[in-house]
Amino acid sequence: MERIRQRDVVDDTIPDSPPMRPLCVDLDGTLIRSDTLIECTLRLVKNRPREALRIPAWLLRGRAHLKREIASRVRLDVTTLPYHAPFLDFLRSERASGRSLVLVSAADEAIVRDVADHLGLFDEVIGSDGATNLKGEGKRAALRERFQAGGYDYAGNDTSDLAVWEDAHQAIAVNAPPRVVRRSKAPMARVFARERMSLRVVRKALRLQHWVKNLLIFVPIVMAHQLQNVPLVLASVLAFMSFGMCASAIYLINDLFDLDADRRHPTKRHRPLASGALSLQRGMMLAPLLLLASIGIATFMTPAFMVTLLTYVVLTLSYSWRLKAVAILDVVVLAGLYTIRVIAGSAATGVPPSPWLLAFSLFFFFSLAMVKRYSELDALGQAGDETKGARGYYASDRPEIASLGSASGYIAVLVLALYINSDAVVVLYRQPLVLWLISPLLLYWISRVWLLAHRGEMHEDPVVFAIRDRVSYAVGIGVAIILFAAATGALGRWIPSAPPPARSVQSASPLR
Repeated sequence: MERIRQRDVVDDTIPDSPPMRPLCVDLDGTLIRSDTLIECTLRLVKNRPREALRIPAWLLRGRAHLKREIASRVRLDVTTLPYHAPFLDFLRSERASGRSLVLVSAADEAIVRDVADHLGLFDEVIGSDGATNLKGEGKRAALRERFQAGGYDYAGNDTSDLAVWEDAHQAIAVNAPPRVVRRSKAPMARVFARERMSLRVVRKALRLQHWVKNLLIFVPIVMAHQLQNVPLVLASVLAFMSFGMCASAIYLINDLFDLDADRRHPTKRHRPLASGALSLQRGMMLAPLLLLASIGIATFMTPAFMVTLLTYVVLTLSYSWRLKAVAILDVVVLAGLYTIRVIAGSAATGVPPSPWLLAFSLFFFFSLAMVKRYSELDALGQAGDETKGARGYYASDRPEIASLGSASGYIAVLVLALYINSDAVVVLYRQPLVLWLISPLLLYWISRVWLLAHRGEMHEDPVVFAIRDRVSYAVGIGVAIILFAAATGALGRWIPSAPPPARSVQSASPLR
């Protein structure tokens, strides 16, 4: 243990009053709703994976040594950490009353010092020094040496703090489980209640609203008019669940590795892991469980589906790890991830994917991915920073992105028009001419999306926008009605059925 800095606080106006006991404050889980060791380890794994391979060797020399090695290689952005706001306000009031505050943590002293310097509240800083791990009994011994037993109050949050509370004059529990508060032997001066983790927080972390993207898995059987085939529908449902769990697991992994970036973002900073509403430990537990459950479901399905799922995992992790910072390639990968869902539906059911459908999906979702990037850059432009980069782009790239994205959307409509005019459509639809009504609907929707993006009214994720947009629902219902009418011939009185294609007649000729 090494004292890093100390400031004597003396109030000359009240010379006869007894000095106030110093308040010693824990860092991880108390002052912040996070764990600095986990955060630093995640950053090391992401940014310096080769160095991360040395973690087991560092751990063999003790946790204090491990923390020192990681802290020397990773710079934690303490300005964006999820501080416990009510407790921080309490500390400010205590400091204003003249009380001495000490930040004491099992985290490496370099990190503890950075936090203290940022907040400007603490008179003294005590942290692990590379040899001594100040947790539990180690922290108790350090505080006893510095202040004597009973000479300080202590604010903590978990079972490792019970030993420190035994020596403290008074205890302050911050976000501590009730069982920990009950076990404290020191008088409990104040309790900052633990926030219960609600299902809403878990649902938000898993991004269940994004499972709607996996409805693309049902597209092959819908387009092949196989909704009445119960085994194929059940196979699609299992594929949907598998992809949903896989996507949620990857969202959690992505959020764990993007904590700094999310906390600097105006809306992403409210995500459960970034804000501390969901602990990093729970996030690291949920992610592998969901991924294993997803793969477990896939083992009961076709080998082709398993290959498709694993390809999706590799591509998504590659995107989260590196590819999202490569301009244009990131959008191509995003479009490909949507198209893979269509391929997964085909792999799960054995319904062969239509080349027309794959081409339409690629161009359509490329356009939507460009909308997402345009909206992100538009936020930079509105902030007045036209030069700042975002994932390989600059705010000044907006016109080019709009041009590429809108062109891709219109190409998707062109692919649809070519499909409607092809011989393949006659086999599936009684009145294929009715399908032409879909084209103006899609032209309207795509144009509207880009117009709203240009006005700065588009959610960063156009899929989330579509889920909440009444016009999008109206367009979707319109497309569904048109598909039904074309398949059943419901408009036969007004629109004649198309004649069979010429090549079908030729193939039936005895001369061939």
